[in-house]
Amino acid sequence: MIKNKSFLIAIFLTTVLLLSGCSNNQSEEELAKKDEEISQLNAKVEELNNKIKDLEQKLEEINNMDKYKNNEVLLRALETVNYLKNKDMEGLASVVHPLMGVRFTPYEYIDLQNDLVFTKDRIANFLEDTQTYTWGSFDGSGEPIVMTFGEYFDRFIYDVDFANPQMIGNNYSIGKGNSQNNIAEAYPDAYFIEFHFSGFEPEYEGMDWRSLRLVYEKMDGVWYLVGIVHGEWTI
Repeated sequence: MIKNKSFLIAIFLTTVLLLSGCSNNQSEEELAKKDEEISQLNAKVEELNNKIKDLEQKLEEINNMDKYKNNEVLLRALETVNYLKNKDMEGLASVVHPLMGVRFTPYEYIDLQNDLVFTKDRIANFLEDTQTYTWGSFDGSGEPIVMTFGEYFDRFIYDVDFANPQMIGNNYSIGKGNSQNNIAEAYPDAYFIEFHFSGFEPEYEGMDWRSLRLVYEKMDGVWYLVGIVHGEWTI
């Protein structure tokens, strides 16, 4: 009887040891599998971190380029507005786009079909030109704007001292009126600087605001003037 009990105990212990061995083997296999999964996840994390670093570097480069572009166009616009202030037409001609010329827009809405465009060669001596041109239509009356360039200059280009504005918009429209502002559609590849006055007489409550938007496009690494857009309150 004792022998039978001993035999049963021996079988029991052997079974426990075998099961324990299997359990240990399974645990080791699971641990190895988990370690492999962790290694793979770490590799993916490192790959993602490298991609993030690359994207951050590219974003920084883009921001630096935009900052440079903003400064470059702003400096060009400040140069241009001083040519206008001094009626330096040769200076103005030097910044006009050699191929596209410059378009003149009397109010905010840019009419690509009817707004007048002149080459840089015409601009150089334009103030002496006595010929009248139709520049568009007067707001309110709808009467044609028939003027010499000198007359148009005094009324729809430099009618206030834009070289000393209250605000400057860097590719941002400040003046808001009833005319549609379609500068982004008319000049999709351009960059503009707006010189703005919010008003002059308190009784008009801002309805006498004025803006001058100088529009530039880049050619061969140089920003050239392609549009002069005047802005004011319209009916």
